[in-house]
Amino acid sequence: MADSMDIDSTATRGVKRKVDEAQGPAEPPRRIKALDQDVVNKIAAGEIIVAPVHALKELIENAVDAGSTSLEILVKDGGLKLLQITDNGHGINREDLPILCERFTTSKLKAFEDLTSIGTYGFRGEALASISHIAHLTVTTKTKESSCAWRAHYASGKLSPAKPGQSADPKPCAGRQGTQITVEDLFYNVPTRRRAFRSASEEYAKILDLVGRYAVHSAGVAFSCKKQGESSVSVSVPSNSSTVDRIRIIHGGAVANELIRFEAANERWGFNSEGWISNANYNVKRTVLLLFINHRSVESSSIKKAVEQTYATFLPKGGHPFVYLSLEIDPARVDVNVHPTKREVNFLNEDEIIEVICDEIRASLGKVDTSRTFMTQSLLPGMKVPEAIMTPIKDATTVGTAGEPEIPNSTRRTTTHKPYENNLVRTDARVRKITSMLPPGQRPSSPTKAQGDFPSDDTEYVYTDKQPTVCRLTTVKALRAEVRENMHNELTDTFAIHTFVGVVDERRRIAAIQGGVKLFLVDYGMVCNEYFYQVGLTDFGNFGSIRFNPVLNLRDLLSVAVAYEKRIAGEIENFDWDTVVTIVEEQLISRREMLSEYFSLEISESGDLLSIPLLIKGYTPSLAKLPQFLLRLGPHVDWNDEKGCFHTFLRELASFYVPEALPSPPAPTGDGDANVVEEDEEIAMRRKQLNRTIEHTIFPAFKARLVATRGLLKGVIEVANLKGLYRVFERC
Repeated sequence: MADSMDIDSTATRGVKRKVDEAQGPAEPPRRIKALDQDVVNKIAAGEIIVAPVHALKELIENAVDAGSTSLEILVKDGGLKLLQITDNGHGINREDLPILCERFTTSKLKAFEDLTSIGTYGFRGEALASISHIAHLTVTTKTKESSCAWRAHYASGKLSPAKPGQSADPKPCAGRQGTQITVEDLFYNVPTRRRAFRSASEEYAKILDLVGRYAVHSAGVAFSCKKQGESSVSVSVPSNSSTVDRIRIIHGGAVANELIRFEAANERWGFNSEGWISNANYNVKRTVLLLFINHRSVESSSIKKAVEQTYATFLPKGGHPFVYLSLEIDPARVDVNVHPTKREVNFLNEDEIIEVICDEIRASLGKVDTSRTFMTQSLLPGMKVPEAIMTPIKDATTVGTAGEPEIPNSTRRTTTHKPYENNLVRTDARVRKITSMLPPGQRPSSPTKAQGDFPSDDTEYVYTDKQPTVCRLTTVKALRAEVRENMHNELTDTFAIHTFVGVVDERRRIAAIQGGVKLFLVDYGMVCNEYFYQVGLTDFGNFGSIRFNPVLNLRDLLSVAVAYEKRIAGEIENFDWDTVVTIVEEQLISRREMLSEYFSLEISESGDLLSIPLLIKGYTPSLAKLPQFLLRLGPHVDWNDEKGCFHTFLRELASFYVPEALPSPPAPTGDGDANVVEEDEEIAMRRKQLNRTIEHTIFPAFKARLVATRGLLKGVIEVANLKGLYRVFERC
């Protein structure tokens, strides 16, 4: 067997080579030995204390754990020469000082299982031990029960004398309650680490950032930080400051003025969160994320990336938000012992928690998206075009000049850019209207308030103590939802910002409105029908009432309507019109309690009509349409289905409230105002009253609460666009 394993000396591969005798014999394998404890401690210290800011982080967390309400931080040479923190917490007992800086000595952890319920910042007992191995550490502390303070010096985790030859035991001294920890000559025995720091100012900036983070988060704790030898304080936060005030002090008023309160929680994933986020008015070049998980300042690239993606739809390209987020998670779901400096933590259901938080941020931003700052242009009659003013617009309404609030000088900024004329929008109702340019016979007869010839409104309003009722009927809620689902956003915005121009045709019920730089013709009969239907749904069960004095006989009103229908339809074979009156009258009387409760339509047992619903104050529908309205309540209302009943009844009520179509005014017989034919006085009075109501009551109501549905697109036509007209004129 041995012969068969001999290697051919002539082979080119696998030839055994002899060791060169000049190199001497090969060294034997090195034995594994335990490192010296001093080396171990320095290695561990280098993992935990990477820079002065990490040492300060450990000291701040220990101070807050000790119940401090005030922290004073003193820094020299970026913390490399001196790093001192003074607190007013519980202090350290004299008996605990000898082992204070030994590794893995702590008052917060006893068994490994305690890691699953960590509720404090520090727990491993490595911070002071690590600092003592790479710096000169001095601790001065006093408890409430102690008669004096005690000062101790440490080196390599053990007590050391302040001067050679002296005792290493803690010395009594004067001092106030709390603890003062002084770290001097950080990394004095690790020269390579000390030389790695580029500048003291850069390290001091990192320290200020850390102090600012904990100053924002630690409610009820005062913070101050300054350089040694300087009288001015870099950071000063009073203990009674609110979170917004703390953000204002640390990050400035620009972001503090644009903050939104934020809260999110989920029992399934075992977390709750709160904080403040910037709205769409504020953006910076880099995301500022103050993230605290279980009150510990940490970093999370996943949360930061998700937040930036959420803000991408609200901010301009290149813009980033400010976010302060405090996330509290069940300690059993969090592993805090994954990073030496506790800068990162792991927790269960990370993706689900981030999704819930981002959904809530998106919803919070969507609610206040209308508060962005836009450039607006106001025109004063007879004045030159003013410079554009940055004005915060809270609602999507037209900017006017009358009653415009004074803009503080601190928020007013002007620009020298003159807006183009094709972007100017008339917003002052006192300016001459376009209808004044029409021939006399074609002008609407709507007077101005200055003329003082409005027909008087003799309606007397009486207010009652009836409390509004909350509608909990699922059928009404379903009808409201159908309106919202059928909403047309662009058309709704047009009505919300429109300026009324005038009534164009009373017979066809057409009016002109201006939306932005566009002019529209609107079928106000169709729009009124939809608006009063929505009012009926919104105010369901809370209508006012128009009361009759004297009361009206229901049968007489139905008879008038039947006579009109009979005259239009003619005689119908085997059809008794009188039966129609009886059937409708019985239907309404039998349902009078429901009609009174839900619709304020009151009918007595004897058949008298006492009142009808009042949908809008300042407008009374034409009572000539009342008989027809009552008659249609019989065959055109679905009395057998609750949802169908409410829907059809409110549609009939809305149709009753639609302004009636008036005949066109008589055309002039010749040239000039003297040849205008006089029309019937009653019709002329109703025309004036109706035009006034349409301009000053109905269209302002559209502006305030109309949800324009897709069906209204048939009743709105764009007839002019200022920008388009300018392009036409430029070609001429």
